[in-house]
Amino acid sequence: MQLLDATTLARLTGVKLRARAVMEGVLSGLHKSPHQGQSVEFAEHKEYAPGDELRHLDWKAYGKFDRYYVKRFEHETNLRAVMVVDASASMGYRSGALSKLEVATTLAGALSYLLVRQQDAAGISVVASGRAHDVPARASAGHLNVLLDALERVSPEGTTDLFTAADHLAEKLQRRSLVCVFTDLLDDRADALKRVLSLRQRRNDVAVFHVVDPAELTFPFDDPTLFLSMEDERRIEVNAREIKASYLEEFNGFLEECRQACAEADVDYERVRCDEPLDAVLLRFLARRQGRRR
Repeated sequence: MQLLDATTLARLTGVKLRARAVMEGVLSGLHKSPHQGQSVEFAEHKEYAPGDELRHLDWKAYGKFDRYYVKRFEHETNLRAVMVVDASASMGYRSGALSKLEVATTLAGALSYLLVRQQDAAGISVVASGRAHDVPARASAGHLNVLLDALERVSPEGTTDLFTAADHLAEKLQRRSLVCVFTDLLDDRADALKRVLSLRQRRNDVAVFHVVDPAELTFPFDDPTLFLSMEDERRIEVNAREIKASYLEEFNGFLEECRQACAEADVDYERVRCDEPLDAVLLRFLARRQGRRR
């Protein structure tokens, strides 16, 4: 399979074209869908009462407790998913063909394509500077254009605000959902990621796509350089060669802390380089989730 690198995707103007190209690349690499539409999940036992359906009697429970118990089920008609896109100014950074925000919106659009194709419901929530713009989750084919149009209009501005994203979703989500968060996690507050991960405690299925630019990983600067903050007025001039080692140690430590925090919270963590093929990113993500279901 020919994977789509960032340079190829950058030639496709707009989220719709890029997302569709990534989606088609993923479909050609998948043997079967990780979701199978309607599902019925066991929820709990209750003691048998006259009128309960006999076909739901649990004979193993009877053999163990010498009492009749009935299995109760939780019916889930479709998967519901929300694509949460961090649209803060830092997401506008790019050192190559695609910015972090372009990567985030392309991945969110491609996942929305896949979900709607499976008759699952997809929605988006775009968050920055204490504000959230939502498109509610729906499963209709026509809704896909609404989602992609909304992603097309996203531009980077303001500060990273994972607190608002998490609190907004905690209040908004009325039933268990798949929550995919696309962000660079550059929120200055110490508990910001923890706030996002708390959505897992509410029985949501949470996945964090940590979007990083290659320059953040390699620090390819040698000369005295003036660095400007993209989210406030801070600026610093340094000898890049002198601080490279300490920067890389600090940044790699930050990446490992994020990965470990997600693992401890039972949350999927997917690190995404802006220069890697995005269909490969989604295939890796979907394959891991399929493997966990077996």
